Amino acid sequence: MSIGADNRLAGRLQGFLHGTRREYSAGHERPLGGYLAAVAGFGVYTAACGAVVRLRGRPLPDRPAPWDVMLTSVAAFRLSRLLSKASVTSPLRAPFTRYVGSQGPAELHEEARADDGTNTVGELVTCPFCMSVWVVSTLTAGQLLWPRATRTAMGALTALAGADALQLAYTALVNKADGD
Repeated sequence: MSIGADNRLAGRLQGFLHGTRREYSAGHERPLGGYLAAVAGFGVYTAACGAVVRLRGRPLPDRPAPWDVMLTSVAAFRLSRLLSKASVTSPLRAPFTRYVGSQGPAELHEEARADDGTNTVGELVTCPFCMSVWVVSTLTAGQLLWPRATRTAMGALTALAGADALQLAYTALVNKADGD
């Protein structure tokens, strides 16, 4: 292929991407480039985890054990909320977010910074649903590489989720008893 043909192809691709972004966004500001970078980053992350599992010769199970699925889901729920909403982890999110206010017990409402190019990272680190994708992948890789340590950590996170549920239930019962 000649340089001219390469330039024409690149120009067509750039036009296609620009038109797609304009049509998709429907006049709204949507950071599709940042989202694409996040998807690519996730792909690289999971491929690297898979490569490490393969290089270490760890066998994949025929299917996940139901107990592991349940433990992973509760642990991922708790760790995702801890990372994306907890007051104590706000210094980790601060470079990418702005504080808005409190949101539930020991949780914050923060918004992604839109002015400095970190809005995609800000959206990721403030969204427990988005964070769960990364956490589940990490916990799954951990179960394949370091099963005992990972299950111990997941057990602790699951116990923390149970303790949180009991704290909220207790508070609700006290409020009901007090007539609040």
